[in-house]
Amino acid sequence: MIFRRTARSQRAYAKLSAGDAERIEAAIRHFAVDPSYPSLRVKRMQGTENIWEARASQDLRITFQREGDRVTFRNVGRHDATLRNP
Repeated sequence: MIFRRTARSQRAYAKLSAGDAERIEAAIRHFAVDPSYPSLRVKRMQGTENIWEARASQDLRITFQREGDRVTFRNVGRHDATLRNP
């Protein structure tokens, strides 16, 4: 799997607290090993064709797109703000 981060996801990641950034990185590591890892609760976002979300914690989300073996992380951050603008 090839991972890519959009400029927006990089900016959002830079604004996270150290603890939140650590949780995001842990979720990405789990995703790299097993995209269906239970705690990630990966699901397609309603109303979209190819945008997915994963949980990094109860309130942290990661949005991404899958294209073959490439995953593009679109946004990271708090649940409401991140899912409002995936």
